[in-house]
Amino acid sequence: MTRRTTSAVVLFAATMLAAPVAFAQQSASDTQVREAAAALQKNQVDQAIALYTEALNDRSLSNDRRGVIHNDRGVSQFRKQAYRAAVDDFNRAAQLYPEYAPLYNNRGNVLVALGAHKEAIKDFDRALVLSPAFAAAYANRASAQLSLGQVAQAVADYTRAIELAPQSAAAFNGRGLAHLQAERPHAAIRDFTRAVTLDQRFSPAYRNRAEARNQVEQFEEATEDLSRALAFDAGNLGSYLKRADGYLASGNAQNAIKDYARVLESDPRAVAAFIGRGRASATSEAFDDALADLGKAIEIDPKNSQAYAVRAWIYRQMKQLDLAAKDLDRALKLEPVSVDAYWAEGEIEDAQGNGEKSVTAFTRALSANPRHRPTLASLSRLNLVATREEVELAGAGIDKWRVLQSGEQYTAVNETYPNLRVPLEMMGPGQPKLLEWDRKKQPFANFGVLRFAAGTPAIQGAEAIESAAILDLAGQTILGMPIDKKGSRQATWSWDEGKLIVNSAEGITEEFMLKGTKGMTGVAAAPAPRRGVGPSDGPGPAKSGTPEWAPWAGQTGSGGGGRQATRPQKQKSLFEMLFGN
Repeated sequence: MTRRTTSAVVLFAATMLAAPVAFAQQSASDTQVREAAAALQKNQVDQAIALYTEALNDRSLSNDRRGVIHNDRGVSQFRKQAYRAAVDDFNRAAQLYPEYAPLYNNRGNVLVALGAHKEAIKDFDRALVLSPAFAAAYANRASAQLSLGQVAQAVADYTRAIELAPQSAAAFNGRGLAHLQAERPHAAIRDFTRAVTLDQRFSPAYRNRAEARNQVEQFEEATEDLSRALAFDAGNLGSYLKRADGYLASGNAQNAIKDYARVLESDPRAVAAFIGRGRASATSEAFDDALADLGKAIEIDPKNSQAYAVRAWIYRQMKQLDLAAKDLDRALKLEPVSVDAYWAEGEIEDAQGNGEKSVTAFTRALSANPRHRPTLASLSRLNLVATREEVELAGAGIDKWRVLQSGEQYTAVNETYPNLRVPLEMMGPGQPKLLEWDRKKQPFANFGVLRFAAGTPAIQGAEAIESAAILDLAGQTILGMPIDKKGSRQATWSWDEGKLIVNSAEGITEEFMLKGTKGMTGVAAAPAPRRGVGPSDGPGPAKSGTPEWAPWAGQTGSGGGGRQATRPQKQKSLFEMLFGN
């Protein structure tokens, strides 16, 4: 699983706190400190460091006051990315004023920047012992925990930060990242939406929401989010690259090529953009352009396994299978476990008529990355079925709905809707249980709501959660998954022509557009499922088997199993640093 480290950090300079530290005596260095603070606000970092240094020459300073100025200079050093100098200042501050909580928060963030996440958590712990309502320290500790894969702890800390600072878009964005890492994209979308509602110019949350929406195949909405992100951060090449990938996934090769070209205009050595544009050109059968781009990618980075794998796929499209095999061999030698190489191998084996070997290669690809878009596209094109090795969870179903388990992932299925699989996102420990199936009546007969118990978060004082999956039965898609009940709080639902408004139990309002609600006559006939072979051959009982925190903000408060591809009867051969207010 790819870990995302796109959370910024919050450092504190005492002279910029909402409630500055008070001292019994005012030193002669006050002017320099005020000027340094003003310079830092203007991002005049070198001037701020010089002024803080001048202030420290005042021999009349008390230890507490001197410690705070060392902290402030450390913040300036961090802004300059002079991490060793920043740590020296924070260490000196700790010697002079060990009860000052912000310095431990600040030193923790430097340690995070240096990759020392475990040591950073110790500093955030110290900050919280001294100041239990220090919201930023909770969020920063959560970011460090997330980098270590401690997702449950990160969610708990982000939740505490949100309780202390409910208007912090950054805390919601951070918790959304934690949900993404825990394979809860619908929960992530909810938090990213709250982040951009609080701060409509918060481009990282738009980028992150686009990633979550891509995971639930809301490609059009994801592209819109990336366009919004670019409107507020036009120079962010990552947003152009992600939008290009989205265009390519949705079949819009020309727009993908334009966005890849924008990236390359700013960064002529962007290997990912050359690889992506090469794939896009190949889908349009512009093979000379595609090979030129992959050749350039390999020239820049000769050890890039993905470049060789994609070029192998391009040669396969050109029916030059000998060249394809050579590039595939290079890709696997460079990276023996490579999802892109497995995908290319599956395509090449299929082109050679080796059906079983093709299935094996695609299975390996999906085991490495169940959401690998090229592999999923190949499966669709070749009429293959991606199935999971799942077991039915006894006693968890309702009506015709059954719950299948694969590792720690749960999915609700119903043979009436064979192409609709509903991931049951658990918000806490325990197993899901379906509670109610509400198939709507006209004019909403194409929609239904599946309610389920989603566990109790592992957070002190947490309440049991019930979620609701809103299903488009005609399109066999999931529109959303709001929190329907949290403790004693219950969501309210308003069905209106063309839309559904849910005031969720979390206290937020979500709106879902309902396509085709005029004159509907019932659910469209479900398409027949593609038949597969192996453990899951059609409907029937499952078989067992094989933080973005704005810097300089005031301190809040005072104190499963893998996937398998199966073939039917053969039909076709450091995170983002430091955002200003």
